[in-house]
Amino acid sequence: MAFWADKLRDITAMGLRFANNIHDRGNYQAVQDIAIGMAALATGQDIAALEPLREPLFSRPTPITVGDGAVIDASGRILLIQRADNGRWAMPGGALEVGETAAQGVVREVWEETGIRCRPTALVGVFDSRLCRTQTPHLLYQFVFLCAPEENHPPQPPTHAEEVLDAGWFAADALPAALDPGHRTRIPEAFRVWRGDGRSFFDH
Repeated sequence: MAFWADKLRDITAMGLRFANNIHDRGNYQAVQDIAIGMAALATGQDIAALEPLREPLFSRPTPITVGDGAVIDASGRILLIQRADNGRWAMPGGALEVGETAAQGVVREVWEETGIRCRPTALVGVFDSRLCRTQTPHLLYQFVFLCAPEENHPPQPPTHAEEVLDAGWFAADALPAALDPGHRTRIPEAFRVWRGDGRSFFDH
C-alpha cells in the first residue's frame, strides 16, 4: 500500500503542477487526499500527522533525492551518527536542497549533524531505496559520497543536534550492532571505494 500511495503522490504532484483548470486541480487534490490517507494506513500514523508533509513531500513530483556522507578518516574509521528518530546508527545525511549540488548537500548535512567539515572525494553510488533495505514509505534516490574529514577544521557543535543522539568513528570490522538496515548495505560499498575500487554503484 505504501508503494501505491507513493505512486499517487507522484502522479498528483505532477498533475497539480501542470493542471490548467479548476476541475483538474480539484480532482488531483482529491486523489492526493487519498494518497495521504493510504500512507497513513501503511505507516500506522494519523492523517493529521502527515498533513504537514503535504507541501514539502506530497506536492513534490518524481522520487525524493537524499544524500549520505561516508566520511572515512586516514585510519579507516567511518563517521556514524545515532539517529534520534529510531535510535539506529547511520551515515550522516538527509534531503538535498534546490540550489546545491548533491555533493554540496552531503557536505552540508555532515556539518549540520556532526559539526565536522569534510570534502567529497568520490561518488560511492546511487541507490534505489526499494532495493537497499531503506525503511521508508517513499521512493528515494540516495546519493552516497566518499568524503575525507578536513583536518584543519576542528569539530564544532552540530547545528542540528536535535536530530542526533550520538556520533562516533568506527572501523569496518567494529560497526555498531544497531545499524540502520539501509546503511548496513551501503557502508560496505563506501569502504570498497575507499580501498581503491573506483567503480560507482548503481542499481540495474
